[in-house]
Amino acid sequence: MALQNSPRHISAEEYLQGELLADIKHQLIDGEAYAMAGASENHNLLAGNIFSELKNHLKGTPCRTFMADMKVRVAEDFFYPDVMVVCDQDNEDEYYKKSPIIIVEVLSKATRKFDQTSKRIRCQTIPTLQEYVLIEQDKGEIQVFSRSQNWQSFYYYLGDSITFYSLGITISVEDIYSQVNNEDVLAFIEQKTVLP
Repeated sequence: MALQNSPRHISAEEYLQGELLADIKHQLIDGEAYAMAGASENHNLLAGNIFSELKNHLKGTPCRTFMADMKVRVAEDFFYPDVMVVCDQDNEDEYYKKSPIIIVEVLSKATRKFDQTSKRIRCQTIPTLQEYVLIEQDKGEIQVFSRSQNWQSFYYYLGDSITFYSLGITISVEDIYSQVNNEDVLAFIEQKTVLP
């Protein structure tokens, strides 16, 4: 989702009040509100797939899975993760969370650099965060940064499975990319039908 800058410096309180009335979502970064553009079909499918997989695996646990419209607060900044999981009681505000275990971002050309660098570094300061996940929408590649590995990243591809150790669950990359239309997914499906 591309960000459009609003040059006016605002407080966290002004931002939260403004979001209640806004027609489009904004992220607050260093006191500046950035409008968020719409997402592609592949972006929506990937976010929906990982949301569904996490939610289904976490059924019956105290962990809650949120998608797209729930903000995460990092100090005075606010972001809209594509997906996040919160396991602590985090009920300070009904419009944002402060203690996610996992944050997932689906990358696009417009947001890749920000999601991989500034946003990731800020989110990694959240004491409860254990995994920060980046999903490519234009190819079959997922990058997972793990606190238990000093935020080293690990890559996963179609045919692999990802274990989210903080939640004790494993999800196949193929399930995350279900119905997504990109070259890697199409080649993977073709290879599966050719090989016995």
